[in-house]
Amino acid sequence: MQISDYRPRQARRWLVSYPRAVPLAIFLLIVAITALSVFAIERGERRREEARLNETALAVSSAIDRRGNTSSAYLRAGAALFGTVDDVSPSLFRRFVQELRLDSDYRGAEGIGWAEAVRPNELSSFETRIAQEMPGSPRIHPQPRTTTPLMVPVTFLQPDTERNRRALAYDMYSEPVRRAAMDEAERTVRPTASGRIVLAQEADLASPGFSIFMPVFDRTVGQERRLKGFVYSPFNARDFLDSALELETRNEMGIRLYDGISKRPQALLAEIAPETRTGRILTTRVMVANRPMLLEVESARGATLSMLSMLTLLFGLLVASLLMVVARLLTQQAVEDQASLDWLAEQNSIRDTLTRELNHRVKNTLANVLSIVSLTRRRATNLDDFAEGLDGRIRALSATHDLLTQSEWGTTPIEAVINAELAPYARSEGALTTAGPDVELAPNDALSLGLAIHELATNAAKYGALSAAGGTVRVTWALDRDDLASVRWVESGGPPVPATRPRGFGTDLIEKIVAHELRHPVDLRFDKEGVLCTLYVPVRQPSEFELRARRRAEREKRNA
Repeated sequence: MQISDYRPRQARRWLVSYPRAVPLAIFLLIVAITALSVFAIERGERRREEARLNETALAVSSAIDRRGNTSSAYLRAGAALFGTVDDVSPSLFRRFVQELRLDSDYRGAEGIGWAEAVRPNELSSFETRIAQEMPGSPRIHPQPRTTTPLMVPVTFLQPDTERNRRALAYDMYSEPVRRAAMDEAERTVRPTASGRIVLAQEADLASPGFSIFMPVFDRTVGQERRLKGFVYSPFNARDFLDSALELETRNEMGIRLYDGISKRPQALLAEIAPETRTGRILTTRVMVANRPMLLEVESARGATLSMLSMLTLLFGLLVASLLMVVARLLTQQAVEDQASLDWLAEQNSIRDTLTRELNHRVKNTLANVLSIVSLTRRRATNLDDFAEGLDGRIRALSATHDLLTQSEWGTTPIEAVINAELAPYARSEGALTTAGPDVELAPNDALSLGLAIHELATNAAKYGALSAAGGTVRVTWALDRDDLASVRWVESGGPPVPATRPRGFGTDLIEKIVAHELRHPVDLRFDKEGVLCTLYVPVRQPSEFELRARRRAEREKRNA
């Protein structure tokens, strides 16, 4: 029974102790679980996207490699053919191109061309020959210098289109990038791609491209071989990349092809931008005709969450919000139930406390009355004096009791006690002045202070400052410490106080009864100018009367 009741009580205590923290903690817990789920989903999506990047990069690089190898194979075939003849005639070149059976767009290339190697001493005979063989009789351009050791002008270029005719007679050896590729092809006797260039037939468009050169030599005589020319293919880089992608899908990813091993903007050959730039890039190296190039594949998946992640996030937030609302309702109910239990316990406590206080107050009041009666009887000379003194002191107790009743025997302000006792003596304006901060007293301390003020006021009215015109009484109080207040009585302007005088009842009452009840000594002096009295009154903490204060505040709130 005890074990089964422990968990519900423990849970209820948590709900009551942390009415706001428990719903918030539940909400944050569900949100954390949702965030972890979304993180796991996104990590899986990211891994799948990386796999697609690798797959796409491999497929595209393989397609580019195949396209480069195919073009190189065509050029090798041409070099093998042209190396067996003494002269490459237009008819031979056209027949060679026809035998290759290339498709209409030459599979990404601008075509296939023949560029004869011309030495300076052969320039005149070459120009005479090409004037007969080339349409329009073009001249070698740019104009060769006298120090030029070799010229490699475009001699034939198929297909024969208006666009390709612009390149005829262009000396490719005069341009450094082409010259470097041709020198490397001659050295290795392998098809070699040039760096980033602008094709001669595209001078007006300035689109990036490159060319692949295959050297052709005369038949070897002894150990020497003589360069006859180059079979070459010019490529527009974007067309070359598009033709390679015809064989493989890019999965809507971005593709960029760079010349060399650097990703400088000046080295960019071609680009197919993705729909959304994400910065998730995979770079791989490819070889095109003995020329290294960089292939860059960029993911097309945006930075936003996937659909599954969005649904998981929305569902998690919805569940967290619903659980938080339910937890909040449960905590409110638990708090209300606990408040009802606390109110019942408080009522029992108040009832018991008031009963004990009533017994205590009655005993104290009766003890004070007996002390007053005893002292009054010893000091009185006749029955009238006895009755008059007893009446005034009982009335002082009664006035203070009225204040305590109004406060339900709770705390009472010092100012209210002093004003109640001095009210019968406020005959002329300015005769009585009071000043001090708001300080609350316990019931017993208020009764004792009231008796002391009554005795001081009665003495002042009979013999002191209040017995003569122009006399004044000033009562001030201050909070010396959090638990102690001082009340100062000062008389001035009254009849001179005799140096020697009999000890009266008021003195005994203040210095014995009041000092005992207040638990602090009383400083009472009879100076010639007037009576001076300083009383020290304990100040109890408000928490001792919290129950009464709460009930009074609730009642005032309802009345308002």
